Amino acid sequence: MSVGDSREKMDLATKRIIIAMFMAMIVDGINLQLLSLALPSIMIELKLSNLVGGALGAWSLAGMGVGGILGGWLSDRVGRVRVCFFCVVMFSIATGCVAFCNTYWQIVFFRFVAGAGIGAVYGVCMTLISEYIPTKWRATALGAMQGGWSLGYVVAGIMSSFIQPAYGWRALFLASIAPGAISVVLLLGLKDAPSFLASRNAVRQSGVQKNEYAKMWADKSVRYTFIAWCFASIALQFGYYGANTWLPSYLAKDLGVNLKNAGWFVAAAYGAMVLGKAGAGYLGDQFGRRVVWLFAGIGSAVVMPVIVHYATPTDIGLLLILFGLICGAPYGVNGAYMSESFPTAIRGTCLSTAHNIGRLGAMSAPLMIGAVSAQYSIGFGIALLGIAYLICGLIPPIFIREKIFDPKSVEESVHQEAGTSFGVIPSHEVKFDPPVTR
Repeated sequence: MSVGDSREKMDLATKRIIIAMFMAMIVDGINLQLLSLALPSIMIELKLSNLVGGALGAWSLAGMGVGGILGGWLSDRVGRVRVCFFCVVMFSIATGCVAFCNTYWQIVFFRFVAGAGIGAVYGVCMTLISEYIPTKWRATALGAMQGGWSLGYVVAGIMSSFIQPAYGWRALFLASIAPGAISVVLLLGLKDAPSFLASRNAVRQSGVQKNEYAKMWADKSVRYTFIAWCFASIALQFGYYGANTWLPSYLAKDLGVNLKNAGWFVAAAYGAMVLGKAGAGYLGDQFGRRVVWLFAGIGSAVVMPVIVHYATPTDIGLLLILFGLICGAPYGVNGAYMSESFPTAIRGTCLSTAHNIGRLGAMSAPLMIGAVSAQYSIGFGIALLGIAYLICGLIPPIFIREKIFDPKSVEESVHQEAGTSFGVIPSHEVKFDPPVTR
């Protein structure tokens, strides 16, 4: 067997990591979506106004931002698996506790805590998988992980349709503990990737433990890449969350689709998104991250106004499948593209911080569409999201090279710490997994 074969094959530990992380992403998606599904019932029981009820989602997003940034930093300090395990436990328990809440502020507290865990798991999961998977399959694997997140939305919808009508919204939150427990069991005994362990050992042997943010900002090339990813993440999440937040209301109010059919249409869009993300990841491995990102961003920019222009109650189902396939595609290469942009010692910090700064877009887009809908329509506001997708599609291909670092390489991780101020080695010295020779 050649060296290339041995490095390209996935061992049992890698397969276990993939399964465990895929389940963690499904559980992440389930827990994020539960509030949206239960919110109408919660508002009725607690007598909440639309404004106050809607703010619950904002508290969840705020928790995700705080938890995502803190979780990424901790993953560089104490390890990816340890942070992921703790955060899955945290958001599973916090989500289950919502079932026992009797006041608005009790729900706010537990949703903020749950959001912190959800946000942390997302970024840490992407980082961990990138350090286990060979370059040849990295985008495919991370695209599938992103698909698992969307699959969690679908599973949450199915859980809601069976549990809420019979047992109420409290039982729905209690039931969420079960998939969380499965994910925790799968995470038991897993270890961090050899590249991360080698990098951490090199840091300890150096006797100097610098703050990860100081390391990032001290190097011009990493700082430049980080800032570019922050703007790209804001644009991506502006388009993605703006559309997803207002999609049900657009179907009901602008198109007059009944609630039952609207639910199926939204489920079909999320189902197509699973395929779109996984497919984009595969194409990213075949043709490169930059090319796929560019076409996914431009394609989404075109699809958004096209859907609004041609949508009718009879053809919206097919158009939403197109929406799911294309508009989720940037996320299919997002994990691989971003993880390969940063060195091992600060990868978790940089990736998670850039992604969670993007939540500024996630929080502002629904407000923008709401303001536009007051003067025009929800559909017109959704169509404008195409501008955000266009910006998102252009920033990384123009400003960020792909495959700057190899997250799986042990040699590179050690070299990074022994090289410059904090270990960024010149791009011409970066060695990716060699091609398979047969």
